[in-house]
Amino acid sequence: MMKKYASLKKGDTINVKFRSKITDVCKKKGCWMSMELPNSKESFVRFKDYGFFVPLNADNSEAIVSGKAFLDVVSVDELKHYAKDGGKSQEEIDKITQPKITYAFTADGVLIEQ
Repeated sequence: MMKKYASLKKGDTINVKFRSKITDVCKKKGCWMSMELPNSKESFVRFKDYGFFVPLNADNSEAIVSGKAFLDVVSVDELKHYAKDGGKSQEEIDKITQPKITYAFTADGVLIEQ
């Protein structure tokens, strides 16, 4: 999956499925998750049309996602919001001062191993 992300430019989108470990989940509703990529990278996964959520305790589970992969620039305000929803401390949230280019994914389906 990392090779596919590396080939993208801002504005490109590809339809893809990939399997990886869930590293983080929104602790409020399960409305987003992060999935492991090689070299300590992550794909930030949101769900199409806010149409479904994942279990709040899905961290460290293996999952397959289906949807659209793209590069995204996330604002400081949005990063702080996600950090708060992810249960980060105020000290960690205050350290967020720069926007971040992310390996984004909009999932239309998620299969989580039990």
